[in-house]
Amino acid sequence: MKRYRILPFFDFDMRCMLLSEPIKEEWAEQVKAMHWQNRENTIKYLKAEYGELLADVKIQNFIDLGPKPISVIAFHNTFFSQVRNAFVVEAYYPALTGVCALGERILNHLVLSLRENFKTSPEYKKVYRKDSFDDWSLAIETLDAWDVLLPKAAKDFRVLMKKRHQAIHFRPEIDMNARELALEAIKCMQGIISEQFSGFGSQPWFITGVPGEIYIKREWESNPFIRLIYLKNGLLVGPRHKIESFQPQIQILDPDHLKPGSDISDDEFVSLRKTFNNSE
Repeated sequence: MKRYRILPFFDFDMRCMLLSEPIKEEWAEQVKAMHWQNRENTIKYLKAEYGELLADVKIQNFIDLGPKPISVIAFHNTFFSQVRNAFVVEAYYPALTGVCALGERILNHLVLSLRENFKTSPEYKKVYRKDSFDDWSLAIETLDAWDVLLPKAAKDFRVLMKKRHQAIHFRPEIDMNARELALEAIKCMQGIISEQFSGFGSQPWFITGVPGEIYIKREWESNPFIRLIYLKNGLLVGPRHKIESFQPQIQILDPDHLKPGSDISDDEFVSLRKTFNNSE
């Protein structure tokens, strides 16, 4: 009967949209004024956050990064924020090497955390003795074989691997285009996060039929990656649950207490949930 609902405690930053989205002439004057005020407030906050010196450059860097992808809370969020901050303040090479190191850390975390679930796989014997991995190809191919990485995420990891080799091994051209390379690498990581760790979207493990709400499909609940990342960010609830409050702690009213073993399909859950929401 119940499904894991992914709660809206996501890591994201869409402020660049306020700075880059054009204010259209056909908008009502009140709407234009509101957008201008929001833009000014955002610039003021960014100057306070990153400093007044060379503020125009920092703001442009912030815009060029694009939105920070909506991600469930996992083991990459804090360090990725630091990478983005380094880029904004023109620390391009630290941003470049930092995002590459973060990519390697994510691969290590996934392999080390999940490998005990794949003891019977051919890949297990290649990774079971190691405490860390600097061979990106081995880690990516292993996770790919275990069906942990979605195809686009695996592709982006391979692109990031090449950028890591360019950044770490001495190449004189890095001195001249560190900003460009850092931005490309960060965009690559943002693609990985959007695909593999997203808080919503068309990922195969999501039930998306309830507007504004995300649930995990029943068939994916036993998946090792989903257990590691998503179930920690969710609550097991029935179709008639109601979130009473988020602060100071989550309080949920859930009247669905059926006998153990009773179950419904994902489609039936969606139908019951939509009916309940429409009745509220």
